[in-house]
Amino acid sequence: QQARSLVLLLATLAATITYQAGLDPPGGVWPDNKNGHMAGDPILLTVNAGRYKAFYYCNSVAFVASLVAIILVQSKVMLETHVLEAAMVLDLFGLIGAYAAGSSRDLSTSIYAMALAGAVLVYVVIHVVFFTLNHGDPTPEEIKSVDKRRKRLLLFAVLAATITYQAGLTPPGGVRLQDDGSSGHQAGDPVLFYNFPRRYTAFFYCNSVSFMLSIALIILLVNPHLYRPAIRSYALAVCTGAGMFGLMGAYAAGSTQHLKTSIYIFVLGAVVLFVIAVLLLVFLDNRNANVTSQPRPENDDDEERKTKQAKRKYLMLLGILVASVTYQAGLDPPGGAWQHSGSGYDAGNPIMHDNQRHRYLAFFYSNSTSFVASIVVIIILLLEWKDGKRWSLKVMNTTIVLDLLALLVAYAAGSSRGWKTSVYVVALVIAVLAYVAVHIVLAISCCHSPREENSVDPARVAPAAPIV
Repeated sequence: QQARSLVLLLATLAATITYQAGLDPPGGVWPDNKNGHMAGDPILLTVNAGRYKAFYYCNSVAFVASLVAIILVQSKVMLETHVLEAAMVLDLFGLIGAYAAGSSRDLSTSIYAMALAGAVLVYVVIHVVFFTLNHGDPTPEEIKSVDKRRKRLLLFAVLAATITYQAGLTPPGGVRLQDDGSSGHQAGDPVLFYNFPRRYTAFFYCNSVSFMLSIALIILLVNPHLYRPAIRSYALAVCTGAGMFGLMGAYAAGSTQHLKTSIYIFVLGAVVLFVIAVLLLVFLDNRNANVTSQPRPENDDDEERKTKQAKRKYLMLLGILVASVTYQAGLDPPGGAWQHSGSGYDAGNPIMHDNQRHRYLAFFYSNSTSFVASIVVIIILLLEWKDGKRWSLKVMNTTIVLDLLALLVAYAAGSSRGWKTSVYVVALVIAVLAYVAVHIVLAISCCHSPREENSVDPARVAPAAPIV
């Protein structure tokens, strides 16, 4: 059952991102018929046919292998012989090849990107070897705890691989659709590569580190003989932390125009941590004030433990959802980016930033707050408090609610171009909440309504007649 769930999860991930990448190839498509090429054809196929073919076949192999795995995952023979797990490992290596070929334009950078995955695997092996010398055999309770932690690590790896694969193939600022002989710009190259080389380099390597880390994590999490010692020695925790910082670094470099704004994102992360710490103190004080010394039955502890696990999974899924959508929206903002420099703006910068500055700032800061808050929540949930404290889950739940409110503000600011329409979005939210509140009131009133027809008054029941 665990193997089936793992294969389905990985196959769904690979099928989703490879399908989108195949239909929207890196480098874009030609906008017109000119110079021997046709409109709609991939630009990279004309500019660098070898690189495009390497990307296309690696991406296609990963897509086909994932579909085959989804179809054959119900076969017990395939699972017992580990054929599907081997196919998914091949699938992940196909993703690595497609990313290395499609996210860069020179051979040396592609080699660097592929070497990152190998470096991660080597580091994990060395870490496990040196930090598990004094570890004995794990107890059944430790194995159970490690398997639960593995699920959350796998969810993070799936999140990071999904969004970084797409961002690497379609970088922020878009790609050039025409050659520019005067400046040396070539069609299919990222716009930021020439206008903001440092910013693009920071984005590329942070995004690539996060992607390769996530792929290496998934490969390690397939085999229990690898992931159990790696989780016990905190080797995968180190990789996860590095992947999180890579995501934040790529977001800070790819979603902003100035260094000061990039620094703001990391300051925002510190602010979110401070707010969570304050909430922890508040909930802890309330908990200590309400603690009773009455012992609880063992069954209640089991039920409470199951409830905490369910809440933790729920919060993790919400954090992953918000982090994925806000990461993509930050790198590809509403309104698109300028394709050419001139009239006081630079190619690669968001169009809304120059045309509707206040609306763009409202979107950017709300989206960034939501992204950073979701990343912080994921990190804290991955740490897994030793005692599984209920008050920590309340803090995470409160943070997620604030996170979703910021997401709502970003949607209202970025999905329309007039403030009146944004007000309509807020009004729709209020209407939906009122609709739900009415149903809650009706449900409560129905549950507590007296049922006179079913109730019987014992005083009114006539005594049975004596049998003569």
